[in-house]
Amino acid sequence: MNRKPVYLSSKGSWGFLKTYPDSQEALMSIIESSYDGIYITDGMANTLYINRSYEVISGLLEQDVVRHNMRDLELNGVISRSATLIALQKRGTVTIDQEFKTGKRAVVTSTPIFDNHSNIVMVVTNVRDVSELYNLKKKLEKSSEITKKYYSEIEIFRRQVLADSDLVAIDSTMLNMLKLVDRVAVLDTPVLLLGETGVGKERVAAYIHKNSRRKEAQYIKVNCGAIAENLIESELFGYEPGAFTGAGREGKLGFFGVADKGTIFLDEVGDLPPSVQIKLLRVLQEQEIVRVGANQPVKINVRILAATNRDLEQMVREGKFREDLYYRLNVFPVMIPPLRERKDDIPVLAQHTLSQLNRKYSQKKQFTKTAIARLTEYHWLGNVRELKNIIERAFIICENNEITASDLPLHSPRTMLLKGGRADGETVDLKEQMERMEMDYLDRAYKHYGNMRDAAKSLCMDTSTFGRKHKKYTEKYLYQK
Repeated sequence: MNRKPVYLSSKGSWGFLKTYPDSQEALMSIIESSYDGIYITDGMANTLYINRSYEVISGLLEQDVVRHNMRDLELNGVISRSATLIALQKRGTVTIDQEFKTGKRAVVTSTPIFDNHSNIVMVVTNVRDVSELYNLKKKLEKSSEITKKYYSEIEIFRRQVLADSDLVAIDSTMLNMLKLVDRVAVLDTPVLLLGETGVGKERVAAYIHKNSRRKEAQYIKVNCGAIAENLIESELFGYEPGAFTGAGREGKLGFFGVADKGTIFLDEVGDLPPSVQIKLLRVLQEQEIVRVGANQPVKINVRILAATNRDLEQMVREGKFREDLYYRLNVFPVMIPPLRERKDDIPVLAQHTLSQLNRKYSQKKQFTKTAIARLTEYHWLGNVRELKNIIERAFIICENNEITASDLPLHSPRTMLLKGGRADGETVDLKEQMERMEMDYLDRAYKHYGNMRDAAKSLCMDTSTFGRKHKKYTEKYLYQK
């Protein structure tokens, strides 16, 4: 190879080579010791020299490229893209990215060298291995994407939750539960919602429907415990004209008929009598109903959501609930955590409820920090329902725009009855106190029997009256056991 010093010593910085006996050998030693790959061609793109680092980076050996023209190497695919040819064409320094068959990524810079007549006599290419940098960059980008995606999903998820005016969730326990619910919402799988009274099973059921493929269709809510036993079959599945005494001339679709192509939510499903349980099983298995007084089944397309605060497994063992129906409903059970186990939701729920009351009554009331702290530390046996009742009463009691801890009526109505009224000596509203006493009996009976039918029977009431009063008092008054 002809390496005339004129090409390399045109600048004074190469003068130190003269101190060596063999400057060409010194130059070769320098090139070979370079961490970067060095690739040298003449002015016609014929390969003159490559160093060892280039072989390591590219996977090409000296015999593969030396004495070969760069155009042929590129044409035959030995080199994917030549920075040398671009530098020759542009008559200037060129930098490109290149990936070799070894899998290594490199930054390739080709610099043309001119003689005194401005002719290109050589192109020196520097090949720097940046594979590790690229890998690190990819890892950082991937990590960044995952982080962004995670926070984006959380933010979107929270917005979806908060978009429902009746469902508020910030606590990670509740959000994790709702993430699970999101997976099943888009399917037609039956969902069984479990949890204590007042945790928000009805709200979660509405959330499932809202995020399902049936969201534009009917959403029917049925409180199975509030319907009289002799009416529940006809209410759920409908009846034919003249099917029984008192039946309408036109017949009745029933809740399942109205919910066709949509969703039906069966609250307190554990209160269904055995005769209705077997018909519900048929709906789940065959997607068909038989109306009272009819001989032929009717095909329907309904997604079933159910809820209960009762122990259905225990009821199955006691023979009070069909085992086959239990397993059909329990395909995807969801346990909704009580409010005391999702403390982070309490301040947000309280503020949300207060905001609704402020809008409704054109007020600007707000909580003090001590009030929020008191709400957060309270043991909410009545869950979200109790919290809302507390806030509404505090809203009424508060005489200015600040609701303090002392404004929060966190005590039992039974205690108020024993005291005979408020501590400040105000007169007692006897009607209110009687309603509270009746509510207390209703609540204790329901807690004891676990269903409205038996609870109503124990108080010598019919189920529909029990259900109506229980709902009325629950919404009207705060109670705590």
